[in-house]
Amino acid sequence: MGLLGVWVVVVLLGTLGCWTAEGHRSSRRGGTDAAAKSHTSHQESHSMEKEKADGSIDQSHSDAEEDPCHRTYCGRGRQCVLMAESGRAECVCQEKCRPSFVPVCGSDGRFYENHCEVYRTACLERRRIYVVHSKDCFFKGSACTMSEYNKLKSTLLEMQPKAVGSGERSQQRDMEEKRALVDAMFKYLDGNEDGRLISDELDKISMKEQMESSLLECTMQDLLRYDDYNNDGHLSLHEFYTAFQVVQLSLAEDQRISTSTVTVGLSAVLTCAIQGTLRPPIIWKRNGIVLNFLDLEDINDFGDDGSLYITKVTTIHMGNYSCHAYGYEDLYQTHVLQVNVPPVILVYPETQAQEPGVSASLHCHADGIPDPKLLWLKNGMDLQLSSSTQLSLLANGSELFIASVRYEDTGAYTCIAKNEVGVDEDISSLFVEDSAKKTLANILWREEGLSVGNMFYVFSDEGITVLQPSECEIRRHLKRTERIVATYEEMCPKGEGVSPQRCVWSSAVNVREKYIYVTQPLQSRLLVVDIQAQKVVQAVPTDPFPVKMLYDKSHDQVWILTWGDMDKTHPALQVIPQASVGEVHHAVRTTFQRVTDFFIPPTNLIITHVRFAFVFLKNEPAVHKIDLETFHRVKTISLKNYSCIPASMAYTHLSGFYFIQCQSKSLLGAASQLLVDSVTDTVIGPNQNITGQAYVSPDGRYVVTPDPRRSKLTVQTVSFQGELTLNQELDEPISVSDMVFQPSFTESNQHMLVAVSGSGSDLLFADLSSGRTEVLRSLKEPLAAQAWPWGGPNRVIVSSGLFGQYLVTPSVESLFILDGKQRTPHCEVSDIKRANTVVWVGEV
Repeated sequence: MGLLGVWVVVVLLGTLGCWTAEGHRSSRRGGTDAAAKSHTSHQESHSMEKEKADGSIDQSHSDAEEDPCHRTYCGRGRQCVLMAESGRAECVCQEKCRPSFVPVCGSDGRFYENHCEVYRTACLERRRIYVVHSKDCFFKGSACTMSEYNKLKSTLLEMQPKAVGSGERSQQRDMEEKRALVDAMFKYLDGNEDGRLISDELDKISMKEQMESSLLECTMQDLLRYDDYNNDGHLSLHEFYTAFQVVQLSLAEDQRISTSTVTVGLSAVLTCAIQGTLRPPIIWKRNGIVLNFLDLEDINDFGDDGSLYITKVTTIHMGNYSCHAYGYEDLYQTHVLQVNVPPVILVYPETQAQEPGVSASLHCHADGIPDPKLLWLKNGMDLQLSSSTQLSLLANGSELFIASVRYEDTGAYTCIAKNEVGVDEDISSLFVEDSAKKTLANILWREEGLSVGNMFYVFSDEGITVLQPSECEIRRHLKRTERIVATYEEMCPKGEGVSPQRCVWSSAVNVREKYIYVTQPLQSRLLVVDIQAQKVVQAVPTDPFPVKMLYDKSHDQVWILTWGDMDKTHPALQVIPQASVGEVHHAVRTTFQRVTDFFIPPTNLIITHVRFAFVFLKNEPAVHKIDLETFHRVKTISLKNYSCIPASMAYTHLSGFYFIQCQSKSLLGAASQLLVDSVTDTVIGPNQNITGQAYVSPDGRYVVTPDPRRSKLTVQTVSFQGELTLNQELDEPISVSDMVFQPSFTESNQHMLVAVSGSGSDLLFADLSSGRTEVLRSLKEPLAAQAWPWGGPNRVIVSSGLFGQYLVTPSVESLFILDGKQRTPHCEVSDIKRANTVVWVGEV
């Protein structure tokens, strides 16, 4: 009761403090409105002054722009007047205040009807008087002081018969009991049952007969004197609740769940619908985490009415928010926030040339929330699909297929994507020409045939193989003895002793279709491959044993994890800045030591910029949030309460969930996979009973976790309202080494999962929308786990981009190309050994 009582007094007096003379309230918000109001008041006073002097209004000063008082702010309790003698503006004490009865106490101990009277008196008496948060002056000259008045009300409550208490006590239960007592008291005093207490009714209780003599300084009439806030001569039940500090809260049944939709980039205001007398401060939660006391960049203003303000909404903000009054958690409102995103479109190819009689496909992919609908135009006109036998739309318009092209099919085909909040479009051009003609189309066609794009770059013992998947054709092979352009040293120099010369690779990344960076851990360096020239152009020295790389597309930099030695005794992080710019590149050391792994969230068509990376340190139950631009640590997210030492991370931009896999050697009872909210950087808790490394589809909608304990794939979905739910469990007859997502060839905005075994020769296709699975067998054995000491999967699976249908996976001495559209092996390329480092270089 003590804490609640203090709070109520503060709220009550704070409420009174909001009702001030002109200029006072607005001055708290920067003074702009206050000055404007004061100037208006001053101009009116000046006009009245001139009218008194000569009986008419001086028109020469009626223009506000010429009135000196318009530019003069005199402060509280004072007003500006134009002196008749000098014509100059001067500040004088305010003649009178607007009539309003909002009683306050002055620092001089006197009672004032409102704030304006306090500051006007201070001006007239030329001394400092300010408002004090006390009611003692209300009782000036009376023996009924504030403390005595509080004793009176406490005694009245104690006189009421109380129900026998049982069960656990809480602030809410105590308030419900208090409200029942006050209701009973009001009903007893309200003799005529009109819902109002007047003076005669309050005299029903004789204080002399029922109370100790020490409390006789206050009477029942003091209730009317000091708690009749609207001064109407009676007490309503609402005023009676206020007098006894009864909190009364309500929430309409149809407002218990509120759904809001906002477009990405705009701001959102969530207003709590809980109302009531003396409502305590509103508390907001997201995923069970209290937001009010966090210093958040994008949720930073809770407003005077308890509303939640989200500035510049992104997809991570979608999800459920709940509000309740402080101390009253049983009564809460849930706000479901959906964030809509206008479509972003991509077509492939931008240009193609075909001979008459062959088939042609034009592809269109669009991301957006809600899912965009696709339609096609040819040369600005609607396609006549119903009357055509050779034109067809596949996968909800994602592919325009022409069975046998004719000369008249030449044209610009526009794909248009629309949803509720926007539209986007792009053009794919088709030229139909005889290959013997030297036209622009055939020039483009020949360049397409010589293109270095749409290839797999495979790094094996023998060197680098450039592989064209549709024809299963090796376009170029860079032998291990090939020279590096800059230094003229061999690409894979022979090591000491009599061991055979071979290349040892561990990790590779594609940098904006210009370069491939690939690490050579035993050489303490990485090589830079120029994609256009198809040559190794530079060797960049690094700390010993560089084993893992990730490309930060947002800042054009490559992050490198080095071990120091095979025992990982001196791990560190290095960064190559401006990775796609210039000809000479170098690695910069960061300050992070004892690094076991790191994670950079991926980008997609919607999320084009990433600000933070995450670093794991050896044997530390925490992840460290790193600014990708400055390389500085921003925050440490502790996992100590869950005894979790992180092993891997995954991320979905829908609602902003991080999935942290804990090391299997965690303490007993530790969660195998934890959920972290990226809005608050706080651990939500275990992700159900899921164990293993999470994989997230490029659109963020599917989270797939192979369970290392049993042959199951757990599939979770994230809705456009940010709700993470268990979708299905797929039988998994393989021990998953690596996994990749491929866009569906039959449905738009859906994905197919392709997983390979790290211990057998099987490969799994799984349709995530239907749950159907297929297994390919006899893809030959992968590298043994001990034969791949660099961390990560011992058998990789790599797809051919957003519009590609081919995938690559290695075995010990060969490479398999798979047709994802047909879900069959496409071909096997033999005599490529230990090819577990593969990069796709595509045009999209």
